[in-house]
Amino acid sequence: MSLHLPNPFIPQRADPQITRHKDHYYFIASVPEYDRLELRGANSLMGLREAEPVTLWEKDHSGPLSELIWAPELHRIGQQWVIYFAAAPGREIKEGLFQHRMYALVSDHDDPLVASQWQPPRRVHTPIDSFSLDATSFHHQGKNWYLWAQKDPAIAGNSNLYLAELENPWTLKGPPVMLSKPEFEWECRGFLVNEGPAVIVHGGRLFVTYSASATDENYALGLLWIDEDADLLNPDNWHKSADPVFTTSWENQQFGPGHNSFTTDEQGQPLLVYHARNYTEIEGDPLWDPNRHTRIKPFAWRADGMPDFGVPPADSP
Repeated sequence: MSLHLPNPFIPQRADPQITRHKDHYYFIASVPEYDRLELRGANSLMGLREAEPVTLWEKDHSGPLSELIWAPELHRIGQQWVIYFAAAPGREIKEGLFQHRMYALVSDHDDPLVASQWQPPRRVHTPIDSFSLDATSFHHQGKNWYLWAQKDPAIAGNSNLYLAELENPWTLKGPPVMLSKPEFEWECRGFLVNEGPAVIVHGGRLFVTYSASATDENYALGLLWIDEDADLLNPDNWHKSADPVFTTSWENQQFGPGHNSFTTDEQGQPLLVYHARNYTEIEGDPLWDPNRHTRIKPFAWRADGMPDFGVPPADSP
């Protein structure tokens, strides 16, 4: 019997990620104030809705980690908990881009909800010192990997997707490769964006979903994939869908679904975790509109081994 999933699942939480670890669920996301990292934990998926958030870290008063704390993700890497997030030094925008850089918070404690056990943020350096964000991590082929979005000044647009092996949770091992850049029309609406990658393995393939275009109703999910035994650092081994795989539903009044992650319910059913608004009339700067709500829906695998995410369902109690 599948769960009835209310929609929204958790209101006013964008860039959502749900991690399942030893039958315990953890939820982390961007908060509307963009000023802290908070984590919820529960013994069930539905329990996350009422779980009390624990603030693990708050932004600095000044300096490189003082503004716009974005898109945190919680990962278990070896025997450590790691939270990846992006932070900016201030609200000034240079050359049309925010000045975010990526950071890692590490805890050696078994329980990630113990705030006192989190170590100070460490910068995750990449070969190009530029706008970077939306890092995720996964374990594959016996290695730990780091996948993120970043601006390359030599490439038109806001951000591309890059992959590198990890030496440790905050240090890259070897040069990264670019997996994708905005090239199709649906990736270039409003802004030229590839960001928010998430990884899932199924049926002999490793899949990467990502978000593209501006964060209004044009926001949509794209898809990359590779044979699970292939060399991940050879861009020629990767495939890219020419069409988006999860998009706005005007019929269901769900706009800009994106920045997803993956989890499973208690029965192992795969779930797509994402955010979307239920209106398009945004007053003022969309950045400060708080109503990108966390939503969850089941999805299926097609006979050809590809994911079928369907259509974002309408709001329901």
